[in-house]
Amino acid sequence: MDKKNVDKILEILEKTYPNAKCALNFKSPYELLISTILSAQCTDVRVNMVTEKLYKEYDTPEAMITLTEEELSEKIRSCGFYKNKSKNILGATRAILASGGEVPNNMEELLKLPGVGRKTANVVLSNAFGVPAIAVDTHVFRVSNRLGIAKGNTPEQVENGLMKNIPRDMWSDTHHYLIWHGRNICKSRKPDCEKCPLALYCEYFSGADTTT
Repeated sequence: MDKKNVDKILEILEKTYPNAKCALNFKSPYELLISTILSAQCTDVRVNMVTEKLYKEYDTPEAMITLTEEELSEKIRSCGFYKNKSKNILGATRAILASGGEVPNNMEELLKLPGVGRKTANVVLSNAFGVPAIAVDTHVFRVSNRLGIAKGNTPEQVENGLMKNIPRDMWSDTHHYLIWHGRNICKSRKPDCEKCPLALYCEYFSGADTTT
């Protein structure tokens, strides 16, 4: 996709979703880290319901580590995959405490934490520390491929494409635009192409993209 079309897509997305932001509720980098781990294969709405109760008592590494895996599993059960998430949350918490008690503010150190991949690390970097980043979740992956703004078979390929095609100072905002567009219009099973403000620039709508 040429730069002119990319710029037009970004312009339309900015006008369509001017208030787009992270849908997870958090008050600290630690809370965001835990919420993002919980959000795997789970809706942000459900995560917020669970963490509203969880963070009343366990909103710091020092408090969280007092729970056993079994105790934490029961508190996050409705988020799905709760046993694995409980193990990762407590493992990440132990690692954070061992290194001074603060959530890392760089990709290299974040990726060393149990349960943290590039998507989670990018969410934390962007929303907790203001570092330009593009977290590729299922919405970003789908919308990017359909539009043609960045194509790839893996999230990392799409992330690299987006970073190449989008100005760095727009990475974080574009991440939120694409998520909201995926939720509201470019849905997985039945995209509402007739109502899409990006249809004129979209490879999927034009028939150029037959992969999704």
